[in-house]
Amino acid sequence: MKFTKPAWVMHKDSSKTDHDTKRLSIFSVHVHPDGSRIATGGLDAKIRIWSTKPILNHASETSNRPPKSLCTLSMHTGPVLTIRWAHSGRWLASGSDDEIVMIWDLDPSGRGKVFGSNEVNVEGWKPMKRLPGHESDVTDLAWAPEDRYLASVGLDSVVLVWCGYTLERLRKLDQHQGFVKGVCWDPVGEFMATQSDDKSVKIWRTTDWQLEAEIRKPFEDSPGSTFFRRLSWSPDGAHITASNATNNKGFVFIAAVITRGTWTSEISLVGHENTVEVAAYNPHIFLRNPASPIATSNICSVVALGADDRSISIWQTKSARPLIVAREVFERQIMDLSWSWDGLTLYAASSDGTIAVFHFDPEELEGIAPHSAQEQYLHKFGFVPPPTPEGFSHGTHSTNAASASRITPPPSPNRAQSQSQSGFGASNGINGAEHINKLVAKKSNKKRVQPVLMSSVPSASTSRSALVSTSALPPSAGLGSRAFQVPEIPRSRQASHSASPVPSPRTYDADIEMGGPMDMDVPIDALDTSMSSANKGKRKASVLDTPEDRPSKPRTLGGDRPRETVAVREITSTSLVSTRPHLFEGANLLPVPPLLTFLSANVEGSDFVFEARNSEGDVTFADGKQTLWLDYLPSPVLALTASTTFCAAASQDGSVNVYSHTGRRLMATLSFGSPCAMIHGCKLALMILTASGQLTSINVKNVASFFPPTSVAPLLSSSPNCTILSATVRHNGAPMIHCSSGIAYTYDAQLFSWTKLSERWWAEGSDVWQGRQRANKDKDVIASIEGAIGSTNISAPHKERPTWWNTALTLGHLESKLHAAKALDSALEYKQALLIYARKLADEGFRAKAEELIKELFGPIFWRPGGRDDSWTPVVAGMAKRDLLREVLSVFVRSKTLTKLALDWQDTLKKASSDDQL
Repeated sequence: MKFTKPAWVMHKDSSKTDHDTKRLSIFSVHVHPDGSRIATGGLDAKIRIWSTKPILNHASETSNRPPKSLCTLSMHTGPVLTIRWAHSGRWLASGSDDEIVMIWDLDPSGRGKVFGSNEVNVEGWKPMKRLPGHESDVTDLAWAPEDRYLASVGLDSVVLVWCGYTLERLRKLDQHQGFVKGVCWDPVGEFMATQSDDKSVKIWRTTDWQLEAEIRKPFEDSPGSTFFRRLSWSPDGAHITASNATNNKGFVFIAAVITRGTWTSEISLVGHENTVEVAAYNPHIFLRNPASPIATSNICSVVALGADDRSISIWQTKSARPLIVAREVFERQIMDLSWSWDGLTLYAASSDGTIAVFHFDPEELEGIAPHSAQEQYLHKFGFVPPPTPEGFSHGTHSTNAASASRITPPPSPNRAQSQSQSGFGASNGINGAEHINKLVAKKSNKKRVQPVLMSSVPSASTSRSALVSTSALPPSAGLGSRAFQVPEIPRSRQASHSASPVPSPRTYDADIEMGGPMDMDVPIDALDTSMSSANKGKRKASVLDTPEDRPSKPRTLGGDRPRETVAVREITSTSLVSTRPHLFEGANLLPVPPLLTFLSANVEGSDFVFEARNSEGDVTFADGKQTLWLDYLPSPVLALTASTTFCAAASQDGSVNVYSHTGRRLMATLSFGSPCAMIHGCKLALMILTASGQLTSINVKNVASFFPPTSVAPLLSSSPNCTILSATVRHNGAPMIHCSSGIAYTYDAQLFSWTKLSERWWAEGSDVWQGRQRANKDKDVIASIEGAIGSTNISAPHKERPTWWNTALTLGHLESKLHAAKALDSALEYKQALLIYARKLADEGFRAKAEELIKELFGPIFWRPGGRDDSWTPVVAGMAKRDLLREVLSVFVRSKTLTKLALDWQDTLKKASSDDQL
């Protein structure tokens, strides 16, 4: 196996200069069906297409023939979260944070310079169709076999199915109760699977688009904080491997293997130290024993997992242990995985802005079924290619896996057949018990990748897989793209010398100044039927040339001072301690943080760090090893915070200094007369909580307070020995105070009082309490609050509850969540709680509550903007109330008891909408 990380595959921050390049997160990577190029989508809202030849062949990389970057696509207005090539290779689909799915087509005349930059497009791809329909981020896409359908899922909890030929919307599936973050198709075209934050995997029939099954057990205790939940279907159709599952009540992170037909998960892939984000099956069918004929009992597959612990594992289902484990491949979590169609190369993308490439020799992935054998297996079960609709044509694949995916839906296998196809060391199981598989990784003192070939697995069939081809590191291996030697078992090593693929004679006439004749040949095999499979050769990992010396950077305040590591210890020296501490004694409600020699705060989503060195009396703002600016303060620093727009330092004398990222003071030094106990910043909001209990929330942009300073004393007196565990602020200035009593509070500026956001009380009877989940603190703020409350469990004796206990607490909990989401301006959570609340009212048939909710969302019948009745506002949490009412009524209309009420109000809403348009 050869491993490489091409450093030139990156999404750049356009605000940085060429000599100060900053990598932005890559959210998705996908290989073209012919393996000639990959596409990546990133935080810069761009899609970039790269040639794979320079990645896999060192000679091609050093000569830049063909060019590394082929095309940059920039029609999206938000980060590109998912990209997927069609099976034909002609179209590319992309989904973005801007709520749009875009379809791209090859444009032979689209080459040339990219507008607004120095980049050059060697080939052109044009936006062919824009597919609106989602109301939030599009998180995943998947093309059905033969490109018959395209499925898209998003944070609006909706699954949309598009025609793969006309690109018209066919279905809208809205039965998920949470963000949908993964979708895949059954390779035989019978089912589609989706995975959501509602802790379920749903299986949909493609015949009528109804729900076939719902799997919840492996995900009951799964965390809700993952970026994606990408799942994958095995090429033989026997299994789904789903990410973000757990064992042992949420303490063991696993990938769950779901068996077709029975839709149960009795197999777990155990060993990752954090949440599994993505699973990806190798597109080839493998044989357990290559010497035996192809049969159901002799079929297995290969699946790769990527997790938040920055490691990648590769499993072959005939073994109970992983084939490969690569640790510390990236600096941050893995976002996406993609296998090439020849089944020999795995591409992985990370939020740290890099990709990694694993290239195998056929001997290492032993047992790939020949093309004829795969067709024999598929035809045996009636899997024959369906006819393409008249008027549409697709390019041909040059790989065996492509043909294997062109199959028509057969009947679902029965339970016995599904169990006989189960892999992952099934022969070692006892009576179908759950198999616990553990990752084994070779660790090193150095922070470097250590992919380990688990060839000593007892169930491995032959010794041929024990040999790993390695290539010696060239002298420049430490620069640019990094190649690593792979430890072998046994120790005998064989160098692999392979020729690069021979390109077909095609030329480009683009006017590009490259400094000499260049080979611009990057043919797309799927669009050129004359390409021969003879050009497919073994490939070799690449190493970049030594980068040129960077030019000197602009002068900055303190930029010439090297950053040094400061030992963190508590300061007790009288030279730094306040000379009059008695001023604060006896008046402190909250403890003052210890005075340390060194403090730091990172800016989320960047490499910027705000630091304080009390040993030298300064604060600094740095990017990596470079100090951007510094300042000296007269009093030691107790606490720091840094947001995406400002940073603030709280000193021991009760003062707070607020800076921009360039070092300018954004406001006069604040003086609170008491040391800061807690400080936090979010976007433009800054919250300071002093030791005396005074809380202040400031809009840094407007240099104004969101509300008058208030005391937290009422919160501490609510229960004996109550303490504040954490204090943070939302972007709208709303504070969030989490107390040891198991209650979270915020301050309502209109009511001039503290209000409860959530409390442990709801956990005793609410059906929608999810206290164990770990959520995204920015998008799932209420869920993260409940997760924090749930982590401080207090055992309570079991009591007999009244008849209406669960119903009353569930409704109360949902109503409380609606008020909390409104106060914290969490639009997605407000909408999600509102729809769950509506379903609960519909299920129970509470007409009075339902009618009152409808009237609250509809408002006065003759209401107009600027009218006399200004007590009703048409917007809540940034969303139009009447738009929300439409969705609520669509829930009520399916109820047995509220149908008539919903139909009447739908007519009223329709008339009001038509009147507004006049």
